[in-house]
Amino acid sequence: MTVMRRLDTRAADFTSRLAALTRFEATLDEAVERTVAGILADVHLRGDAAVVDYTNRFDRQHVTELAQLRIAPEQLAGAHAGLPAEQKDALAAAAERIRLFHQHQLQASWSYVEEDGTRLGQQVTPLERVGLYVPGGKAAYPSSVLMNALPAKVAGVGELIMVVPTPGGERNPLVLAAAHIAGVDQVYAIGGAQAIGALAYGTQSIRQVDKIVGPGNAYVAAAKRRVFGVVGIDMIAGPSEILVIADESANPDWVAMDLFSQAEHDEAAQAILLSPSAAMIEAVAASIARLLPTMPRRATIAASLGSRGALILVRDLVEACAIANTIAPEHMELAVAEPEPLLPLVQHAGAIFLGHYTSEALGDYCAGPNHVLPTARSARFSSPLGVYDFQKRSSVIAVSAAGAQTLGAIASTLAHGEGLAAHARAAELRLK
Repeated sequence: MTVMRRLDTRAADFTSRLAALTRFEATLDEAVERTVAGILADVHLRGDAAVVDYTNRFDRQHVTELAQLRIAPEQLAGAHAGLPAEQKDALAAAAERIRLFHQHQLQASWSYVEEDGTRLGQQVTPLERVGLYVPGGKAAYPSSVLMNALPAKVAGVGELIMVVPTPGGERNPLVLAAAHIAGVDQVYAIGGAQAIGALAYGTQSIRQVDKIVGPGNAYVAAAKRRVFGVVGIDMIAGPSEILVIADESANPDWVAMDLFSQAEHDEAAQAILLSPSAAMIEAVAASIARLLPTMPRRATIAASLGSRGALILVRDLVEACAIANTIAPEHMELAVAEPEPLLPLVQHAGAIFLGHYTSEALGDYCAGPNHVLPTARSARFSSPLGVYDFQKRSSVIAVSAAGAQTLGAIASTLAHGEGLAAHARAAELRLK
């Protein structure tokens, strides 16, 4: 039986216990770092040959050239055509909702003209080429394909290159079908640090991308961290998180299952319940005990709830929101009778789910907003993946002759103050 820790905000040691519970420091594994550094250097040096060697070794493949690991567009279309109608329809419905939501995020170029004719503004342009990493092996994530690829396509990215490991050569048809629906341009059956290296540096077959997005294991995360600067990355994702604020109107079975929905990802995932109702906490604990034995991934859920989960009694819902802001969770549910008045109190959360019928699982698959969210308290300064991650902004400055007289004098003064004579002279030459 899983016993989740109980906390009470009235306890003298609550703050220290909460800090210990929510602390997650992804310490660098020196062995992983050394391995990844070697792989990246080798891919940078040998290109295709290195990617083929590592893929044969780690994914039990038997190929002689990278072209054999490319999954052709007709194979993607064939995987889609071969899906059962129910899966095909679900993918199409999810893709349409995700696409529609992200279209609202498109940013346009803008400018304004000052009285002297000087024009200032921003030019917004899409990235040219983006690499999408999709996890493979233990599980397949067609939802990750949609969530990463569709915002890029909405942004107008010119070319989207997807990499996905296929251990033993096993290719998941749902993942390939999702790539087809999302309009991915190229797909390669490669994974791990070698795939990140190929995208970041380019090889004889794979063109260098401008940015790499998508989650992966410790080796992928280490590789993304190392290539940042050569290319852009979306984020370094930590374990999944869910925080539920529930009042006495919540259904304890629903709350328990929502906690399970993130705990089942892995043993390091975090699921926390905050409630001002002691009776609700007891009811959810009873639901957890009754429902857990029925879950296929009960061992993983039990390990997660036992090590990083908690049932927390709070004074009221306002205090619950304040604690939630301290935790800054990836997913936050307001499972209360009146969620809207609490929404302005929530400052730090990757995604906020309002009301009893808004389960976090809907956000993972088909509600529309992106499920790539900041973790490990990074919601304090980060946002969900979106179209804006695939657009960049260039400043536009068009100074008129009249404007140069005013701005030139200001620039000259400041440049002399910094001891940069050429800067000052460049401005002064344009003064009448």
